[in-house]
Amino acid sequence: MTTPSGGSTPDDYWRRPDTGDDAVANRPPAAPAATPPTGPTNPPTSGPSTPPTTGRPSSGPTGAPPAGGPADGYSGPPPSVPPPAGWRPPVHLQPAPPRQLPPQDMADLDAAEQRSQRVTYGFGAAAGVVLLVLLCLLCSRVIF
Repeated sequence: MTTPSGGSTPDDYWRRPDTGDDAVANRPPAAPAATPPTGPTNPPTSGPSTPPTTGRPSSGPTGAPPAGGPADGYSGPPPSVPPPAGWRPPVHLQPAPPRQLPPQDMADLDAAEQRSQRVTYGFGAAAGVVLLVLLCLLCSRVIF
């Protein structure tokens, strides 16, 4: 893992990039200011004098969303605290040291290998003889 240089925090990697010189860290760009309506300056008085409520909280006098809302955006993952140096889980059981293997008798190993090789060659020779006999029988039927 590489460490960022330039005095930035580890969470800066997950934050949105700045959008300009006046951008504040962890905040998206500000919404444009509300423009005055272009309609008539004197609205009709037959309707309600207060705006209807929609069940949502008021956004404040400037039209900005309430603090702590979606305008704050994602502030990055929570910081993690590494365990103290040298920390290890407790060890309750110590395994037994490995046992010594019995010594190998190389002469016995060579003799066993030679016996198994003779058995393998014997089965191979017997299978070859059987196949040769079958081949001869098939050829004799074709010829005669």
